[in-house]
Amino acid sequence: MNLPLPTAVPSPAPEAPHPRAGEHLSGADIIVQILVDEGCEVLFGYSGGAILPVYDAIFRHNAQHLRADGSEPMPLIVPANEQGAGFMAAGHARASGKVGVAVVTSGPGATNLVTPIRDAMADSVPMLAICGQVPTAVLGSDAFQEAPVANIMASCAKHVFLVTEPEQLEATLRTAFEIARSGRPGPVVVDIPKDVQNAMLAFDGACRLPIPGYRARLRATAQSQLGEDACARFFNALAQARRPLIYAGGGVIAADASAALHEFATTFGIPVTTTLMGLGGFDTTHPLALHMLGMHGTAYANYAVEDCDFLIALGARFDDRVAGVPARFAPRAQFIAQIDIDAAEVGKVKAVDWHHVGPLRAALERLLRHGRARAAQPDFSAWHAHLAQLKRAHALDYDRDSVLIQPQAVIEAINRHTRGRAIISTGVGQHQMWAAQYFDFRAPRHWLTSGSMGTMGFGLPAAIGAQFARPDALVIDIDGDGSIRMNLGELETVTSYGLPLKIVVLNNVGDGMVRQWQKLFFDGRFSATDRSLRRKDFVMAAQADGFGWVRRLERKEDLETVIAEFLAHPGAAFLEVMIDPDAGVYPMVGPGKSYAQMITGPFIAERGESAIAPAQTADMF
Repeated sequence: MNLPLPTAVPSPAPEAPHPRAGEHLSGADIIVQILVDEGCEVLFGYSGGAILPVYDAIFRHNAQHLRADGSEPMPLIVPANEQGAGFMAAGHARASGKVGVAVVTSGPGATNLVTPIRDAMADSVPMLAICGQVPTAVLGSDAFQEAPVANIMASCAKHVFLVTEPEQLEATLRTAFEIARSGRPGPVVVDIPKDVQNAMLAFDGACRLPIPGYRARLRATAQSQLGEDACARFFNALAQARRPLIYAGGGVIAADASAALHEFATTFGIPVTTTLMGLGGFDTTHPLALHMLGMHGTAYANYAVEDCDFLIALGARFDDRVAGVPARFAPRAQFIAQIDIDAAEVGKVKAVDWHHVGPLRAALERLLRHGRARAAQPDFSAWHAHLAQLKRAHALDYDRDSVLIQPQAVIEAINRHTRGRAIISTGVGQHQMWAAQYFDFRAPRHWLTSGSMGTMGFGLPAAIGAQFARPDALVIDIDGDGSIRMNLGELETVTSYGLPLKIVVLNNVGDGMVRQWQKLFFDGRFSATDRSLRRKDFVMAAQADGFGWVRRLERKEDLETVIAEFLAHPGAAFLEVMIDPDAGVYPMVGPGKSYAQMITGPFIAERGESAIAPAQTADMF
């Protein structure tokens, strides 16, 4: 956080000055003009006294620049709650790769964004939060709806600005966009007092804040190139390997490196497993794909990590859901390589033998050129055969003979229709893991989930944001009865804006993931996770909010027909599925356990030792 702000400096002169350069505009009008300059197509937010000047400026801009079809050029989407606005902005960013923008008022409006901001920071999502604030003259006086936003957000965001000098507003906001999208992306918060919004200012059109240290680090990282010696070391290690494996994280998607990863992996025949956040970074239907690894990854991916002798981490950070016991993660790897945009992630959890800090796509392209120039053609056919056997022997599976609807069957049915092309958003819990396991993801930015924070209530508003980002795409929210309750008010947002969003609630009448842990680790004491006495009727709620197609599915034999009708409906559709309340998420790597000790459950074949003593306590959820 920079307080006070440094003096603004002009950016390098553009080819032509901004058409409005030199005009005198209110601070609010300058904010709107910058949003236009930055290419914002949609905003999300809830109004209030301290942000009214900006809301008025947005209204006037849209009224003055209506498109030929009568639509607004930069619509402001109003949610049920500011937290919804934050997750909508994040969903828009995740689906589009652009900076998502939320605009809210002071006090409770701003504090309701804390969770979405932290969620975006944890998952490296580019986002901008513009918060109204009480006038500068009363800052610190506990004025009506005042909150110390800069202090609160400083530990949650990539950067926070409090604009107390009106002349710094334009430079600050332009720099906020720059910081949000550059390097390792993340959320930036700009807290703007009401008097700054009302101030009359000379518009520059290009100025930025002088942040020389940050820009110098960005330039150094962007210009960092793999040298000949580094490439030779990498390929010397690969030449000695017999069982190489690529471990790809969300950084592949953030870096727009999916195509480079595909070319690199297929050129040298290296199998790929992805993290939860990396799903879609490599086509999960490709023969080299092992789908997801980790606590609830596929058994064959986790066994591949156990067996590999050369691990290549790309845009991945060895987090605790992947490397719960770092010393026992990839235990047979003789060589570990890591490429990341963030130097702080290199060696933070797991020591590596080779690393490069720089843009991932450029690094993969450089390695590809080096390998091709030296005709590197390693033979990994025995490794491929081994992995094919793992896939056959340890495939995902569940109770297909049960008379109850199994959640995995619901996902499989939807997947058959969508063929890996739908945008899938989720809440957090068992339904999130079933969706990650049983959907195909053919391309990046088709999977939206709260990874690091694990934020219940994320799925519905994020799907709304994604639908605005991709209006012609099929967007589906796979949610749980516990998770969707957190932001159920956003059902009305779906129908208010005429979105064709599809929502599936897998209802197991409780907090299923926590209940699974209680069953395994707490002798089945289901403390505060049973929802059987709750009176919420989700079908009636969706009907009340105007959904054109609403259904509750309770019979297994109706599954295929109902799913087909649900997906074929042209508008907003809501499907509640009453699933087997005892269905579990497997595989599962318990706390303090290695992949060799993975619990595969009753329907997936395991190898090696059993993973768990039922009454074992756990420090990591």
